[in-house]
Amino acid sequence: MKKLVGLLVIVLVTLAIVASACTVGGTTAGKGPITVGSKIDTEGALLSQMIILVLNDNGFEVVDKSQFGPTSVVREAIISGEIDMYPEYTGNGAFFFDEADSPIWKNAQQGYERVKELDKARNNIVWLTPAPANNTWAIAIPKTLAGEENLASLDDFAAYVNGGGYIKLIGSEEFVTSPAALPAFQQAYGFTLEQSQLLTVSSGDTAQTEKAAAEGTGNVNAAMAYGTDGSLSAFNLVVLSDPKGVQPVYEPAPIIRGEVYDRYPEIGTILAPVFESLDLGTLQTLNGRITVEGQNATDVARDYLTQKGFLLK
Repeated sequence: MKKLVGLLVIVLVTLAIVASACTVGGTTAGKGPITVGSKIDTEGALLSQMIILVLNDNGFEVVDKSQFGPTSVVREAIISGEIDMYPEYTGNGAFFFDEADSPIWKNAQQGYERVKELDKARNNIVWLTPAPANNTWAIAIPKTLAGEENLASLDDFAAYVNGGGYIKLIGSEEFVTSPAALPAFQQAYGFTLEQSQLLTVSSGDTAQTEKAAAEGTGNVNAAMAYGTDGSLSAFNLVVLSDPKGVQPVYEPAPIIRGEVYDRYPEIGTILAPVFESLDLGTLQTLNGRITVEGQNATDVARDYLTQKGFLLK
């Protein structure tokens, strides 16, 4: 009987040791879990799926919370630990840290270094390698309107609005209300769009706003747009230039909670070449496959990563 009890103890101890060896960070064998979120827009979906696919391919368990919410919601989620990482834009640091008046944010490298420093010090959030593409906010209008009214810049647009020209602009709530977006354009160029001249939508999906401007939905003839949008040419829209440089540089980069990064610093090395490959033309093309051709963001991300050799399995 004693031998049987002794054998049972040995078995239980062995199982405990095996279970302990197979457990990392409260989960089963492997690395993670890493919870990846994104904003509710096309590029957010694309970039978050790239992160998820590459991490999975490198042995990480990943919880997919892409399309999580607008900037304010996703930002709060990473600070609170509800998500571990998501793709953010360097220029948003100007508003996260109340430095909108600083010229640093108009310089890609300086803006990246500044937000990296501030976010680590104040929130223990680590900014990884950014993509060399400026996804700045912009206003786009149909080529026909631009040609008929000689509108090429936001200076031209302001003169047209102030002269009584018809404009109805569609944009997300964030674009319409954020000090970084439409209000910044209005202040710099001296025009004001009244409530009757705005159509506000909840989503930040520029495919929706650009399609509405192209088709004149609800008498809309101007749209919130992003610099890396793939649907601009397909919808025959032109982006009004910003000669006063109102907008900061918005380069997309993965950001991750410091606690998670300290545990898995290889994530930075894994994702760096992926984001370094995403220049402006590449992102416009990939975004276009989603917004114009109707392809799934995960499929587009997987195809690109496979073609570039970023997926190992």
